[in-house]
Amino acid sequence: MDFQLTEEQEMARQLASEFADKEVKPTAAERDEKAEFDRGIFAKMGELGFTGIPFPETWGGLDGGYLTLAICIEEIAKRCAATGGCLQTHVNLGTTPIYLYGTEEQKEKYARPLIAGEYLGAFALTEPGAGSDAGSAATVAVKDGDSYILNGSKQFITHGGEADVYIVIAMTDKSQGVRGLTAFIVEKDTPGLEYGKKENLMGLRSSPTREIIFNDCQIPASNLLGAEGQGFRIAMHGLDFGRVGVAAQSLGIAQAALDNALQYSSEREQFGKPINKFQAVAFKMADMAMQVEAARMLTWKAAWLCDQGQRFSKEAAMAKCFASDIAMQVATEAVQIFGGYGFTKEYPVERFMRDAKVQQIYEGTNEVQRMVISGALIAGLKK
Repeated sequence: MDFQLTEEQEMARQLASEFADKEVKPTAAERDEKAEFDRGIFAKMGELGFTGIPFPETWGGLDGGYLTLAICIEEIAKRCAATGGCLQTHVNLGTTPIYLYGTEEQKEKYARPLIAGEYLGAFALTEPGAGSDAGSAATVAVKDGDSYILNGSKQFITHGGEADVYIVIAMTDKSQGVRGLTAFIVEKDTPGLEYGKKENLMGLRSSPTREIIFNDCQIPASNLLGAEGQGFRIAMHGLDFGRVGVAAQSLGIAQAALDNALQYSSEREQFGKPINKFQAVAFKMADMAMQVEAARMLTWKAAWLCDQGQRFSKEAAMAKCFASDIAMQVATEAVQIFGGYGFTKEYPVERFMRDAKVQQIYEGTNEVQRMVISGALIAGLKK
């Protein structure tokens, strides 16, 4: 097993690092404070090829794989978790399902500009009354000739109100439960597509998150993604990719928290010496470093399995669950090391702590991840 990054992966990591230092980090705190989304930063990610990393060159991508994508997401999230989350949501949830399940016409019309970063993608599954329980979805789609009529609403949609293309999961046959869910591609200017309130978030505040509403929203039958009844499968497959992305995003937060704590503890003096000379602080950072490295290995393994074309649902759940828990733990410890200053906005560790919390919640709560992991373990016993 080789843990050495390839030359291409190292070049991508360095490019992501330089881009994030120059274009992302300088405005991260201000964008967080004002809860402002900068579409220009996303456009630059597209120009540099980040939005096309895992996709084939024939579709305008870089053919770099999902491990390379995870490495770049981590680097960007180290400077701004919301921007890293923007990239991961766009690629893993807004683009990958269309690339995997779309027709040639759909891929040409939607996937190609999404891969180029000309379009911003979004994924709409969660509803006010249906989070972990996708089978309780109340958004319905009714066939009407050569169209489908969508009615209902979706909640907590990343890029809501900003995205050009939404992948929407709606119920076409309630009697079938999750087997009655179907996926659709919905363009932003479709009549009947409306936007509700913008959420006032605790963390990831520069990530636009909004309710979207379907009021007799008519879309052509040609925008059906996959076949009727495949919506749950498409959603769960997309979430597998998304969970690897959230793990990478969480890694960025955790690594940034560790880096800042290490730097601060070497400069802050008490009792005549830097506080990292005290065993209580030094051992705390040793534990933080071990946790971050363990999370990185889980994340890289899940991404590697994805690139090998192997099943990775269990590993994606493990990576997302562990890395997001570690992000929260390490960010909290960083605030502790900073002491009173950590509780102010003079330093970024309070933002890391706020950003970390949602990693344990979205793309499936960590309780759901443990259900996925334990279910896979039990299923393995039956073979």
